[in-house]
Amino acid sequence: MNTFLQIHPKDNVLVALQDLPAGRQIDFNGTSIQLLQNVPAKHKFPFRTLHSGDPVLMYGVLVGKAVTDIPAGEPITVKNLQHDADAFHEKDASIQWQAPDVTKWKNATFNGFHREDGQVGTRNYWLVIPMVFCENRNVNVIKTAFEKGLGFAPTEAYNEQVNDLVSLYKSGNLDAIKTYQAAETQKANTRSEIFPNIDGVKFLIHEGGCGGTRQDSDALCALLAGYIHHPNVAGATVLSLGCQHAQVSILQASLKKLNPDFNKPVLVYEQQTSGSEFSMLSNAIRDTFLALVEANKQERKPAPLSKIVIGLECGGSDGFSGISANPAIGHTSDMLVALGGTTILSEFPELCGVEQELINRCEEEATADKFISIMRAYESQAQSVGSGFYMNPSPGNIKDGLITDAIKSAGAAKKGGTSPVRDVLDYTEYVTKPGLNLLCTPGNDVESTSAEVGSGANIVLFTTGLGTPTGNPIAPVVKLATNTRLAQRMPDIIDINTGTIISGEKTIAQMGEEILEYVIKVASGEEVTKAELLHQDDFIPWKRGVSL
Repeated sequence: MNTFLQIHPKDNVLVALQDLPAGRQIDFNGTSIQLLQNVPAKHKFPFRTLHSGDPVLMYGVLVGKAVTDIPAGEPITVKNLQHDADAFHEKDASIQWQAPDVTKWKNATFNGFHREDGQVGTRNYWLVIPMVFCENRNVNVIKTAFEKGLGFAPTEAYNEQVNDLVSLYKSGNLDAIKTYQAAETQKANTRSEIFPNIDGVKFLIHEGGCGGTRQDSDALCALLAGYIHHPNVAGATVLSLGCQHAQVSILQASLKKLNPDFNKPVLVYEQQTSGSEFSMLSNAIRDTFLALVEANKQERKPAPLSKIVIGLECGGSDGFSGISANPAIGHTSDMLVALGGTTILSEFPELCGVEQELINRCEEEATADKFISIMRAYESQAQSVGSGFYMNPSPGNIKDGLITDAIKSAGAAKKGGTSPVRDVLDYTEYVTKPGLNLLCTPGNDVESTSAEVGSGANIVLFTTGLGTPTGNPIAPVVKLATNTRLAQRMPDIIDINTGTIISGEKTIAQMGEEILEYVIKVASGEEVTKAELLHQDDFIPWKRGVSL
């Protein structure tokens, strides 16, 4: 196994692929470098002395500026490097894309749920949605009723542990409590015996709908409409208080905007005009049950891979993200695009420094101009509240080698592969063009994943170097570890280990092909992701405005 890597020929720093001790001699391009300090795996060090003010290059782009002299062999840290990135401007070049060979998958299919509007789902869910946070309690009442009544409830392993502890306490055996160790059991994906063709009833609890700007409530309605319109959803039950900003009429208008011929069943209940709470919830439960009877009549049927829409996401990133998992799913993205499918790259703060590359990859000048406009407006908004994209890396990111936002971004952008950019979408806009789409979202994992699914992703590929359990209520989220240690340490949340790229056992292309094969199985319902097994149903709308 190699001990270090120069990612791009233009780079003036090397990446440690394993922990390297101080005093270690590194031979690179005919020059011997002695490490002046310990360099942890995933961190970087220059192979020649950098002087204060010198640019630092990684992935072939500017990722920072030295704020002190950095001798060859000294680790890059927040003390000697600050964020810096190249400026961007209008489209001034075009790419000639060489699509990967996808002959093997040309006639491949997956078994999905075909909707009347032509979309194909990878799951078949019924949604229960509150228009405003005031209805969260009522939604949770319906959640308990349906999950327990239909068999969708998760296993109660932790309840059983408490029962064991109560028994020991009642017997007066405190010493046994101190040494009690629960037996870990494999969690099974619960399915309903009553409705075998329904994957579950899902609930989009949120804290919005009122109290903020009208723009936020409109955006919430547009996001919820995207979920109802989504191919993984058969229909929805909507609970409204009545007086909130996020009116049902706005939701209905958003649905018509997505599809003028929208005809999925949407059951609406307004508490302020429904009489007693008991009456409203009883009617909602009865009507939803009848709707489930109809939804259960839908069955999986073969569909071309072009009907798969993949969200490309990362969270808990580390210094290996841009070397292993991100380029691996980038290759998967390129393969799916070559097959006529659709992919979505989001997290605009994590595209800082690679904007010009993406601008020049846009097929149309108008698409590039839209990207420029959104990026500049987003950065300006962040600066107006005393922040900026430079503040994006988290403490965990920095600890594991992502010192500046530009370093993080240059690696994060690898998720988008190399294909042309077909379209640029603002938050809540729905994908309409096959190929690579850029979607404006924050870098926050759950807000971004929630948005990708709301824009049509029926599967999400989620890379992580530190480990994050993120999932989604309606779309399977495939978790990919950037390193083998993580995959071994947190096997209950990781679906695929791409650390074999770091060890040299597999190439990026080989890993990308394996990921596509796994995606096909997940899309067909043959594989269930770890996030699904854990019932990890994360949903956070992006609140762009202020509270009023």
